[in-house]
Amino acid sequence: MTIDLLLREHRNIDLLLAALQRELEIFEGGIGPDYEVIRAIISYFEVYPELYHHPQEDLIFSKLKARDPDAAAIVGDLALEHQEVADRLHHFARAIDAILADRELFRRDVGDIIRDFIVCERRHMMWEEQDFFPAALKALSAQEWTEIASAVTDDGDPLFSETAAATSDALRAHILQLEQEAEAERSSVAFSSAKAGNP
Repeated sequence: MTIDLLLREHRNIDLLLAALQRELEIFEGGIGPDYEVIRAIISYFEVYPELYHHPQEDLIFSKLKARDPDAAAIVGDLALEHQEVADRLHHFARAIDAILADRELFRRDVGDIIRDFIVCERRHMMWEEQDFFPAALKALSAQEWTEIASAVTDDGDPLFSETAAATSDALRAHILQLEQEAEAERSSVAFSSAKAGNP
């Protein structure tokens, strides 16, 4: 079912946000985070949510609006929500690019941008799961869900293929692997430093 797939993608997104949260804590501790992990997470958000996940939700919302305008009005403005998500992502990406280009930025400002991205992404997903998805499930018919599924699979866009799903899973796995390697390396450096400090 389409909603089950969207919920699974939310869980995957939350895993990446947890990895980003760890990098933020390291950054705020005055240590250099693993920018390869951060850039990989940004790349994931630039491709899958923006080009696949959000358009699918937009399609569901358009059907909800046609079927039950009152319910859609109560849910809120999904298009505006998704635009704000995209704007926060671009703001976050620009801040990281500026750091990597050695431009002067206040550490606190960058930390605030990353934290805002994490908090707002989680709030956005919670809003969808508590308000939008239940309203769509209640209002839309089985035929409309079939049409939504057909629109996704028949689109011809390679992002909607099984190969794309496998690529998406591989990208998530790669990002989480990078995070694990970064954690292991930091632990090793911390252990070596502690050992060197103890005669």
